[in-house]
Amino acid sequence: MKLAIASDHAGYALKEALKQAFSEHEFVDFGTHSEDSMDYPDAGYPAALAVAHAECEMGILICGSGIGMSITANKVPGIRAALCYLKDVAELSRMHNDANVLVLAGRFTAEAYAIEIVRTWLFTPFEGGRHQNRLNKIHQGETK
Repeated sequence: MKLAIASDHAGYALKEALKQAFSEHEFVDFGTHSEDSMDYPDAGYPAALAVAHAECEMGILICGSGIGMSITANKVPGIRAALCYLKDVAELSRMHNDANVLVLAGRFTAEAYAIEIVRTWLFTPFEGGRHQNRLNKIHQGETK
């Protein structure tokens, strides 16, 4: 699977760990490439666009709290970014919301648990059905 990945300085170490933990996937890394301070939209926005334009199948974004990357990604039409802090939340974000971008809090998520969250998120399918109706309504809102 081809995944967009991006972080700010607070998520850099976790981003690098996830790339190693999931080396069977192809990552397109939108930065940052160090722990030097930077602005999360500079990496998050291009990564979200890559998912929205189908250049990558899904995306993973990481900043200190996850909030900034969530806000950034969700400004892109077609993106359903979910800030997931528990495996159960990651599972529901895929099953019910067909989230195409996972957002993690680099300062508040231990590496081992982040790996579990990502694994759950990557391998949980969308249920469709009544949930598809809700996604259709979200999409309608994007075009207004």
